[in-house]
Amino acid sequence: MAEALKHKTHGDALLEIRDLKIEATVYPPDEDPHDITIVDGISLKLEKGKVLGLIGESGAGKSTIGLSAMAYGRGGVRITGGEVILNGRDIMKEKTRGVRHLRGAEVCYVAQSAAAAFNPAHKLMDQVVEATVEHGRASRKEAEKRAVALFRKLSLPEPERIGNRYPHQVSGGQLQRVMTAMALCSEPDLIVFDEPTTALDVTTQIDVLAAIKEAIRDTGVAALYITHDLAVVAQVSDEIMVLRHGKTVEWAETRQIIEAPKEDYTKALVAAHAIDHEEQKPAGSPALSVKNITAAYGGGKIDVLKDVSVDIFPGQTLAVVGESGSGKSTLARVITGLLTPREGEIEFAGRTLSPKLAQRTRDDLRELQMIYQMADTAMNPRQTVATIIGRPLEFYFNMRGKERDRRVAELLDKIEMGTGYADRYPAELSGGQKQRVCIARALAAKPTLIICDEVTSALDPLVANEILKLLLELQREEQVAYLFITHDLATVKAIADSIAVMYQGKVVRYGTKSEVLKPPFDDYTDLLLSSVPEMQLGWLENAIAGRRMESGGN
Repeated sequence: MAEALKHKTHGDALLEIRDLKIEATVYPPDEDPHDITIVDGISLKLEKGKVLGLIGESGAGKSTIGLSAMAYGRGGVRITGGEVILNGRDIMKEKTRGVRHLRGAEVCYVAQSAAAAFNPAHKLMDQVVEATVEHGRASRKEAEKRAVALFRKLSLPEPERIGNRYPHQVSGGQLQRVMTAMALCSEPDLIVFDEPTTALDVTTQIDVLAAIKEAIRDTGVAALYITHDLAVVAQVSDEIMVLRHGKTVEWAETRQIIEAPKEDYTKALVAAHAIDHEEQKPAGSPALSVKNITAAYGGGKIDVLKDVSVDIFPGQTLAVVGESGSGKSTLARVITGLLTPREGEIEFAGRTLSPKLAQRTRDDLRELQMIYQMADTAMNPRQTVATIIGRPLEFYFNMRGKERDRRVAELLDKIEMGTGYADRYPAELSGGQKQRVCIARALAAKPTLIICDEVTSALDPLVANEILKLLLELQREEQVAYLFITHDLATVKAIADSIAVMYQGKVVRYGTKSEVLKPPFDDYTDLLLSSVPEMQLGWLENAIAGRRMESGGN
């Protein structure tokens, strides 16, 4: 590894980071504050017109390294060592005025959530051209002309008029492309892309990825592309650096990383989602049967769910897939009693469920549990792990004292954490550990069915893999049924027994996994399956070319 790094630092570079060290102070409960190292001796080199992908799990230091290219440390982190050389000068030695000038002029940043990065009170055009005009890179008129040209290059609708809209008036994918246009407008030398497609559906992601790659190629800008998805970064990067615990694991050309990785950690990333789950055929009576459900929000006339019917069998997993707005989470709200349907009914464990949560029995509540996407917001930060897992035991089974503690210990062992975590608070856990605690809390109620709402989408590939394997193992042991809501087709292939594909509130394809994933496909399922990034070079170009052929385009 040292020889590879030595070789790569030869020659001229637009950006060169040398032995970067970044620290932060943490304030754990009931302990004295202490410093931790976030980035530990990272060195990299990026030439003009090239893209370097930074990949690794949460806490690996990806975003921190990317922001250091702007001489910025967020959240109180401190750059304590090393050099960041941009255009031949160490930007860490720049005074405040010089740093302000390089941000938005020489280097720009594209955030993960464009919706959170735009000011909702200002039109898009005003925000896109602001830095360009402020830094004197162009006049307002010339900046707007550049912006319109970029909107067109990024395949945004009505490029001459979309700038007059407010952020809430465009889709998530369109807003992400507008943000890319904002970064390119000042004609910077370097762009830092920080997980720019992670929050998008696969069908939207492929369009944004293609637009980003084409814009990078046409403008000649250099880029750092930060992500935890190796299949995505392989489509846009010339080289990939794999990071873990603030250190470099492996750094090589993209082809070598995805076809012949050398380090065990990189090999594990490449093999993520390679779960061998044999599909189980439906047998017996359904654990839950959704019958002809139609529902709308707020008494509205526009139906969000339209005549939806699915069955979930004991010990099996039904994956509900589709893009944002397809009705997946709304179906979960109806099943849990949080939204009353206009038509239809739900049978659960042989009885008809009341459509309203307040009218359901304690057994109804106990047997139907839910695991949420964001474990951080699903747990009380002031409660220990033992208290969080113990609450259902007290509420449903009136367990107290040693009996409850014994069952909490059993559940901690079942989720492969152990009793050493019982007295910890959520802030002292990793993302994967938090999700495991949420799984244990659901299992504590001894449910018949667990609704898993995007439970792995916020996790890194390897951690997500561990959670999926744990869920499958628990399913085999407990015979619990899962309703697994996701837009990740790789996850579906790994764990599902049956699949319901939703589009605009309807189930457009439904059956066993082997049936749903077997051609011929309907148009939407075909689009969904063909949009899942694959771990191979040239996949993005082939996928876009295939779309154009199907649509009769050039």
